[in-house]
Amino acid sequence: MKAKNNKAGLLFQQPLKPLVNPDHSLVQLSEVVNWSRFEEKFGSLYSPDSGRPAKPIRLMVGLQYLKYTFNLSDEAIVAGWVENPYWQYFCGERYFQHEPPIESFLKNQ
Repeated sequence: MKAKNNKAGLLFQQPLKPLVNPDHSLVQLSEVVNWSRFEEKFGSLYSPDSGRPAKPIRLMVGLQYLKYTFNLSDEAIVAGWVENPYWQYFCGERYFQHEPPIESFLKNQ
């Protein structure tokens, strides 16, 4: 999924900030997690010259946190992420997304 960089594309996107309750536990947690620490630790594992473009580290760490917190499968996390603005906000999205953030493992088999 390609991020929309042009202003016309952003005109019709729904910002997440006004949609989410600032008192929700995932919103509060997202504000106190030291996301840059994960980028420091995992950044060296990403290679810009190899394979597909990398997904943001915050997205991948956030998805793993949600998966284990809610005891869900990879497929359930990907499906639920599309429907849950709190999960999207927690994973660093600024605008509500209508497409899955990653491909499901089983989809590729």
